[in-house]
Amino acid sequence: MQLLTHVPVIPLEPPISYQAKVFSMGSCFAEHMSEKLRYYGFDSDANPFGIIFNAISMQRLVARIVQQQAFTEADIFFHNELWQSYEVHSALSSTEASTYLANLNAQLIATRDCLEKATHCIFTLGTSWVYTHQGNVVANCHKVPNSQFEKKLLSAEENQIALQKIKDCIHQINPNLQFIFTVSPVRHTKDGFTENHISKGNLLQAIDNVQQSTNDYYFPAYEIVMDELRDYRFFAADMIHPNSLAIDYIWERFSTHAIESSCEPIMKELAEIKRALHHRPQHQNTQAWAQFQHQLEQKIANFKQRFPDILLEQ
Repeated sequence: MQLLTHVPVIPLEPPISYQAKVFSMGSCFAEHMSEKLRYYGFDSDANPFGIIFNAISMQRLVARIVQQQAFTEADIFFHNELWQSYEVHSALSSTEASTYLANLNAQLIATRDCLEKATHCIFTLGTSWVYTHQGNVVANCHKVPNSQFEKKLLSAEENQIALQKIKDCIHQINPNLQFIFTVSPVRHTKDGFTENHISKGNLLQAIDNVQQSTNDYYFPAYEIVMDELRDYRFFAADMIHPNSLAIDYIWERFSTHAIESSCEPIMKELAEIKRALHHRPQHQNTQAWAQFQHQLEQKIANFKQRFPDILLEQ
């Protein structure tokens, strides 16, 4: 008896291996997947400028990164005792303008280096709803009064143009990069329930259009949550964000279809080591605990000897 509908997932070709370098940008879901990759020892970086929800803000950042357009005082403003930029997340904000600019520009250099070396780039789109300030789409409103912004819905075509510009821009410095697109399963219900579906539909249409006649990969995270995990036990207390159980399920689907099968036994061994590292005994001053630590140290040394390039300490 089949009690749910399985969303078909196409295998990624070529799959992610331990030689891969993965860069992710987009919603909080992009960070969840990047955290999973790092946990299992893969070389993965995500959201150096914080969470970004819309394609146009991502495109502006990518252009700035690739072209090394430094942030200047004209790009920042002071609000709520912090220096902010409408192009990045508030997590990067600072009380000192000079420090803020220095950090932003250092990230530009580091992120270009990541993009130049990356083998795979994951873009997770959150919404087509955007806010504009003086005609420009913002990545974050930074709690500036609503009266300073206008809200609009990006069409499928506008999203598509932004995604194509992202691809074209990155291909200037890394022509062999493989793009992985996905739509965040987080529902933006504050925009309205119907409005959220329209927004996600525009994103899906844009990705589908960009994918035509290319080797871009689409992973159906949104569809898996909406069609396979159709139960609120898979959601956090806000009933909007997928919980850890859902994230683990999506990761399992992703790793099965997007990660090289030869990595599986290494991932399993690494997970066992990490679980042991996080183990906390009830009584530390025992012979059993000393033996446990000794055996764990041997396992770690053996692992590092066999896999010196795999990132264990993440």
